[in-house]
Amino acid sequence: MTPPLLNRALTLSDHLVELRRDLHRHPELGYQETRTSGVAAREVGAAGFQVRRGVARTGVVAELASGVGPTVALRADMDALPIQEETGLPWASTVPGLMHACGHDAHTSILVGAARILADLHGEGALPPGRVRLLFQPSEEGMDDEGKSGARRMVEEGAMEGVDGVAGLHVASHLPSGRIHLEPGPFFAGSDEARVTVRGRGAHAARAHEGVDALVLAAQGVVAAQQVVSRRLAPDERGVLTLATIHGGQAPNIVADRVELTGTLRYFEPSVKRRLREGLVASFAHVEAWGGRAHVHFQDGYPPVVNDPALTGRLRSALAGIVGTDGFLEAPATMAAEDFGFLAREAPGVFFWLGAALPQPRAHHHPEFDIDEDVLPLGAALLARAAIEMLEV
Repeated sequence: MTPPLLNRALTLSDHLVELRRDLHRHPELGYQETRTSGVAAREVGAAGFQVRRGVARTGVVAELASGVGPTVALRADMDALPIQEETGLPWASTVPGLMHACGHDAHTSILVGAARILADLHGEGALPPGRVRLLFQPSEEGMDDEGKSGARRMVEEGAMEGVDGVAGLHVASHLPSGRIHLEPGPFFAGSDEARVTVRGRGAHAARAHEGVDALVLAAQGVVAAQQVVSRRLAPDERGVLTLATIHGGQAPNIVADRVELTGTLRYFEPSVKRRLREGLVASFAHVEAWGGRAHVHFQDGYPPVVNDPALTGRLRSALAGIVGTDGFLEAPATMAAEDFGFLAREAPGVFFWLGAALPQPRAHHHPEFDIDEDVLPLGAALLARAAIEMLEV
């Protein structure tokens, strides 16, 4: 027998697919999701939610009150990526250079579906007392010029005030369709950005001994940085240090006087974050001995997503009523980052993967990314069930 909530969601399937495809055709970057947020606001407003737009610039906060009780939040991110789509699908992006290559169009559609289910239950008097708050969040994929992502700005503008529990999901194009990965504790890594500036002294390439080659010094630092994880972290600790860009020099016949490198460090524990930072600084400390200078600047990024153990246990039991006990997958925590971590610092939070792989899986952040749209009603039922469980204190 199909669980009742999933039955309700399946009646919305055609609408959710149509909605997802519409959003997919019209992708918008972080803090530019004007059309997307308008669609979300219209959909949930029509279902009976009280809607507030313009939160965190382009975000939407919508509430449905059902008597005195807890306030619970469900979150969906809305932004697309600066990628040229190459799927060739009829509903491919119509905006050159932009694409929903991570599934945020699906997340928005799924949360609309959950809202419709919860509104129907409320109308029938079957929703537990309390408040359901929907967070349609901008800019998960990146930060603005102040170093703030959408979740952080939503917290700063009060979207999490009074919230007793928050849940969210992410479609997973690499996991079997319809299966869930949900575990307590660290789930997504924290991620900070690093910028290294190495300064030397320019000279003619024919008389390189008269200069201080910033390019050589930077290369030595890159090699040294590869030892930070293997020599500063214990084998059972998880951390990643990646130097991803390097820019320097002016011409083939001039010794480089300046090189800039950028990268990220990823961690679950604060002590690992500290040692990764210390290790990167130490990797470029040799520069001064060779007559150069180095400066390492760190930009705080996203905190780790840590699933609240007690709430995870409750939601896992509740969601099993929809997918069955065999609907859960075991997988290691990912070193990818997700700014849901800002929300989960404000209230007990739970985040999970919803498998959405096609027969030939498509990678996230890839020009040919796509998902199995059959998971849209399932995701709506799962988020609705999560809200109900959090209301039932």
